[in-house]
Amino acid sequence: NWQEALRRLLETNNFPEFTGRVCPAPCEGACVLGIIDDPVSIKSVECTIIDKAFEMGWMAPRPPPVRTTKTVAIIGSGPAGLAAADQLNKSGHNVTVYERADRPGGLMMYGVPNMKTDKINIVQRRTDLMRAEGVTFICGEAGNIGNSTYNYGLRGSQKATLTVAPSMDELLEEYDALVLATGATVARDLSIAGRDSDGVHMAMEFLHKNTKALLDGGNVGSDWRRWWGSEDSETAPIDAFGKKVIVIGGGDTGNDCIGTAVRQGCQSLVNFEVMPQPPEVRASSNPWPHWPVVYKVDYGHEEVATRDGKDPREFLISTKEFLQDEAGHVTGVKTVRVQWVNENGQMKLQEVAGSEEIFEADLVLLALGFIGPEATIGNALNVDFDQRGNFKADWGTWNTSNGKVFACGDCRRGQSLVVWAIKEGRECAASVHGFLMDQPTEAQGGRHGLTAAAL
Repeated sequence: NWQEALRRLLETNNFPEFTGRVCPAPCEGACVLGIIDDPVSIKSVECTIIDKAFEMGWMAPRPPPVRTTKTVAIIGSGPAGLAAADQLNKSGHNVTVYERADRPGGLMMYGVPNMKTDKINIVQRRTDLMRAEGVTFICGEAGNIGNSTYNYGLRGSQKATLTVAPSMDELLEEYDALVLATGATVARDLSIAGRDSDGVHMAMEFLHKNTKALLDGGNVGSDWRRWWGSEDSETAPIDAFGKKVIVIGGGDTGNDCIGTAVRQGCQSLVNFEVMPQPPEVRASSNPWPHWPVVYKVDYGHEEVATRDGKDPREFLISTKEFLQDEAGHVTGVKTVRVQWVNENGQMKLQEVAGSEEIFEADLVLLALGFIGPEATIGNALNVDFDQRGNFKADWGTWNTSNGKVFACGDCRRGQSLVVWAIKEGRECAASVHGFLMDQPTEAQGGRHGLTAAAL
């Protein structure tokens, strides 16, 4: 019964078309069947159900039958912000989502490459549905709350025609509640000699600009390079064509950089990972139901291996210096092999003497994770930060130190998974709903009472 499966799926997951494509599926690693056999393919099941629902026309707009007079501003349109907006809109509140990029969707739109999640047929399809149900999206400069230094959104000629985003005071005055869902967008850098070399970029800048160029061109077919590019230095994509590329850092972001660089036609590609190569099967120290730390070959690694005949990853290697020519462009990366040693119960990184090596490079991409949200908005709203630099908001209440302001997703918990972002967005919406309706009751989900499922 497809429709019953859909009903159950949507009870806890607003966007199964997202989780079914980009989530690493920790639920499968904890599946009981996995003890003796392959686990249930939960991720694929979710994706199949929601794709069937859209195909059959079951995902038609369903605006709330009754509207309240309450207004909510949500800053950020990633999975957490979208989930909060979806839930609050279903409760009848008037929701406006502010997004500094020119299209809503957050990392689902610009951080995840098109080959993993189609931007028009998957991400925009969902935000269009939310628009039809009554959610308002304000994007670009008009949605750039806090006037951050974000500089790869709209083209320069377009910026002059846009409305300036409202100030924090104006938001607090106009809306009954604010939700911060800005994500953890401050990338971890690598402060070593030569970091200022031309050709060394953050991974997200590379991925964002590439996706934006594809979307602006309106064609992701085989002739994409005929139009791909821009005269605007702020938005011009970073081209790996014919270059020797080094991606520093593993994980999903690093793999996405690998896949994108290969599609652009890089000459060669090497991926640095400071950790050791994982085992083929679970180690005794990594039992079920913990996430299985095992050797995996993702799409980027497989594509490089198919093209070049070798997996691109170099394990147990540390970057020491970026080398550059007289013009300041990166020419190589100086490295050293490392090993992890146990010193009094603590694992410490130790360089291997005599293992220094230089890798040639024309383009270096840093995919080292994210350390937290940009502080501009939090400071302007007088929101407290936790010890890790995230917006401080307790689990269950989602309230910040500013009683009218709530926070959820990566900006509150730190870099995490899309499934956590959706869960926090849902539960934050429940708390905001209780705050707006002034109905404190005793129930799971916070001091205001309503659970995410109740919405």
